[in-house]
Amino acid sequence: MEKRVKQHSSSQLALAVQLPDDETFSSFYPGSNQQLISELKSVAASSSPAFYYIWGHHGAGRTHLLHATCGEINQRDGTSVFIPLSRVMSMGTAVLEGLEQLDLICLDDLQEVIGDPQWEEAIFDLFNRWNERGEQRGMLIVTASSAPRNLGIKLADLASRLDWGTSYQLNELSDEEKLAALQLRAEIRGFHLTEDVGHFLLKRLSRDMSTLVETLDQLDNASLHARRKITIPFVKEILEL
Repeated sequence: MEKRVKQHSSSQLALAVQLPDDETFSSFYPGSNQQLISELKSVAASSSPAFYYIWGHHGAGRTHLLHATCGEINQRDGTSVFIPLSRVMSMGTAVLEGLEQLDLICLDDLQEVIGDPQWEEAIFDLFNRWNERGEQRGMLIVTASSAPRNLGIKLADLASRLDWGTSYQLNELSDEEKLAALQLRAEIRGFHLTEDVGHFLLKRLSRDMSTLVETLDQLDNASLHARRKITIPFVKEILEL
């Protein structure tokens, strides 16, 4: 079951974006990112005005953290919106209208719209509308694949706005931390992932966490269907390795 993002009543916000129930703070293995997670949870709990710019490579967990923060806000009956920029580009910049009224705005994958003059201007305008609300403004989180100075932003004013907030680089997990993250995910799903199976997955698959987690979910579903434990022979059979 999935929880729909609570949204503003404006028709512009009728986005068919849902929050996966399993992407919460408790299911995010922090590694060396504990300070960021603690801050996001604290600000979400206090409903304090704040702007965070979070950057890191694909699969580092940027989207997971946005989903988790939205979930925290929604549990407190707040309003939030998650905007996956790579998926809404075709809808046009009107999807950003009225967002400044919400308790939490999450813009994911900013790099996908950088270089497009209309989108850069629209995001700059959203920043200004959000900031003009003063103490009434909520929380704004933007994620991207790299630091603002490396995105190639054409609109200088937008580049300046991105430097306003707190910037965090989402650090990659070590292999042992990735194993621990997979075991945490398995525990949440209700099964035990042995170290030998975990190391096998790390050795044979792409090392980014999104691929590893998707594969783990695939194996869990196959295991339930076949009524078999997840062993290395079972993994080889299901993944055709």
